[in-house]
Amino acid sequence: MSSTSSNQMGQLVADKHVRYILMAEKKKESFESVVMDHLRMNGAYWGLTTLDLLDKLGTVSEDEVVSWIMTCQHESGGFAGNVGHDPHILYTLSAVQILALFDKINILDVGKVSSYVAGLQNKDGSFSGDMWGEIDTRFSYIAICCLSILKTLDKINVEKAVDYIVSCKNLDGGFGCTPGAESHAGQIFCCVGALALTGSLHRVDKDLLGWWLCERQGKSGGLNGRPEKLPDVCYSWWVLSSLIMIDRVHWIDKEKLVKFILDCQDLDNGGISDRPDDAVDIFHTYFGVAGLSLLEYPGVKAIDPAYALPVDVVNRIIFTK
Repeated sequence: MSSTSSNQMGQLVADKHVRYILMAEKKKESFESVVMDHLRMNGAYWGLTTLDLLDKLGTVSEDEVVSWIMTCQHESGGFAGNVGHDPHILYTLSAVQILALFDKINILDVGKVSSYVAGLQNKDGSFSGDMWGEIDTRFSYIAICCLSILKTLDKINVEKAVDYIVSCKNLDGGFGCTPGAESHAGQIFCCVGALALTGSLHRVDKDLLGWWLCERQGKSGGLNGRPEKLPDVCYSWWVLSSLIMIDRVHWIDKEKLVKFILDCQDLDNGGISDRPDDAVDIFHTYFGVAGLSLLEYPGVKAIDPAYALPVDVVNRIIFTK
């Protein structure tokens, strides 16, 4: 990219995003913080992964983060979104991913955590999120991703898990949260990611799904989650990662998408919003930076589209005994 075109494109204000994330963690009394209290584990994963992608993970206290994570673990092996909340598969994956970022998986009782996750698989191969039993293909992905990081996929019936995901495939090539539910980019990521991690991508109609996904790009360059919806920065991750996993990412206009993400930055205070001129939050900051990583934006580390972790972290997991 020549310097003139990159000037027109705008720049990633990485240092401001780093400052925004570090400040967000300190503002525990703010409205957002109170509302997000039960989700703090997810927020920590979004913030810390963003810092790592910007090569700034060293700006946080590893010991503080790791000891807080371990206080969120329950007797069952599962993790809660924060101290004093109930365990859920969602927060369990975020906890494992954060420990992976810091190369601290070894402090876990892997047998206990993986037994908690495996125990949430149902007879039909689907997964519940927690003891209350809500079923969703998101939980299938989360279980498979979590057990894959812990190298304990053999604790579940992988074949049944894959068959259940495939049963959620629709005529448009996409996937829903349960069989017959409408296709949605977030669920497609979960299903394609789970199939990628289990070596089952041959079960996807790549051209049909690729077409549905590239149709998500609007005039602004941004991507939406399903037809007739507004573009949103978070779909830069859900749609792009899916396109990469099925080798169809060249079907969208990458430059326009980069511009859309950069236009959603708060250039003064840092952070990225869902669309230009909206309020920023940690969720969209992560998905914006992760999207730029998938687009090979300079200065952002590479992220693995299936594990949603930096590639160097994934390599460390895979190549460690």
